[in-house]
Amino acid sequence: MFTTEVERPVPGGTSDTRRRRVVGLGVLAAALVIAAAMSLAVGARALSPGEVWHGLFADPEPDQKLTEIRLIVQTVRVPRTVLAIVAGLALGVGGALIQGYTRNPIADTGLLGVNAGASFAVVSVIALFGFADPLQYVWFAFVGAGIAGVVVFGLASIGRGAGNPLTLALAGQGVTVFLAAMTTAVALSDQKSLNALRFWNAGSVAGVGFDVIGPVSGFIAVGLVLALIVLPALNLLNLGDDVARGLGVNIAVSRTIGIVAITLLAGAATAASGPIAFLGLMVAHVARYLTGPDYRWLVPYAGLLGAGVLLVCDIVGRLVVRPAELESGVVVALLGAPFFAILVWRGKFRNA
Repeated sequence: MFTTEVERPVPGGTSDTRRRRVVGLGVLAAALVIAAAMSLAVGARALSPGEVWHGLFADPEPDQKLTEIRLIVQTVRVPRTVLAIVAGLALGVGGALIQGYTRNPIADTGLLGVNAGASFAVVSVIALFGFADPLQYVWFAFVGAGIAGVVVFGLASIGRGAGNPLTLALAGQGVTVFLAAMTTAVALSDQKSLNALRFWNAGSVAGVGFDVIGPVSGFIAVGLVLALIVLPALNLLNLGDDVARGLGVNIAVSRTIGIVAITLLAGAATAASGPIAFLGLMVAHVARYLTGPDYRWLVPYAGLLGAGVLLVCDIVGRLVVRPAELESGVVVALLGAPFFAILVWRGKFRNA
């Protein structure tokens, strides 16, 4: 069943601790910049630093080779690098938030049903309207993810267990199972939908242009702002509802803002890149190990870790089966499954 983990964050902390956390953020940001530079250079055709620089900043050249380099860098690698950073940041922050709001250390953004909602929307519009281009159905995926999140939150807000983290988890699981069954039913009845679902479920940051990345980034930016607003209240909520209420936290408002933030972050990232399992779960635990339970630090760490891990996984996917590619969502899953197994083993070991 689900476990409840009540953490007691320290409101302040020593100056050495704060300095160490700031340095850690700087290191993660620097590592992300290095990974982004590698992402621009690595692929089916390796590029030197000079060629990457030319592809980014040099004026158009009549030389066919240089023109080809510009096309590779600007139309292929820059968009997928930006999307990996944006989607990874969103999923990392969303994973940390959902674990905090459910007080469930194995919670992931998929708990709200956003992945299942997006998948159902994709196969439905393909079956109904015959869409073939991912750019045509990405916005339906976002709408499906958002509706699923609203339904889960609505179900968790009614009845005797309203607002309880366990109720939210159970509502999310119920909606996810129902939508997964509906998705399978639609996909099996339509070959085009089944083919699209296979691609969609792999999760990839390739093949999406700035015409999608730009608007999606806007929704993610709103989600990040809402996440920053609720971080102090989230620290208090993890002391328990009674303590938080006694300290002046409006629990209903805080949870509502938090769930909206998670839905925007996870829904927009999933719409653009497909469902990427385990990412939010992994980076939230690593961030907690590095910073402790204070969500004012844990969430920024989780965001930078999410962006870095997804970007590195995308790079690895380009290298392991060259000249073909392995989708970044598959690489994340291959990394995340053993990580999840280690978490389970450590939990059993502590309880033994």
